[in-house]
Amino acid sequence: MKENLVFCRMLFKGRVQGVGFRFTTQRIAETNNLCGFVRNLLSGEVEVQVEGERNIVESFLEELRQRMKFYITDLDVSWGKYQGKFSKFEITI
Repeated sequence: MKENLVFCRMLFKGRVQGVGFRFTTQRIAETNNLCGFVRNLLSGEVEVQVEGERNIVESFLEELRQRMKFYITDLDVSWGKYQGKFSKFEITI
């Protein structure tokens, strides 16, 4: 089962601050039992780092994209090795 675990970093661009993006992200992540964080960046982008089973992370990403599609103009996604560095999902500064 551990071989299915992944790390994913997402960088959302567009009008993604001040529209409930972080709270929506947290709700979807917690519903899917994912761990990580979401935060606003000074550049106006929103960064998400998440760890979990790959298929669940992919579903999380797709649901987030669908719910916030009117605010997202671009998205960078990078996948990495699971490190188990998060114990919950939270909004950070």
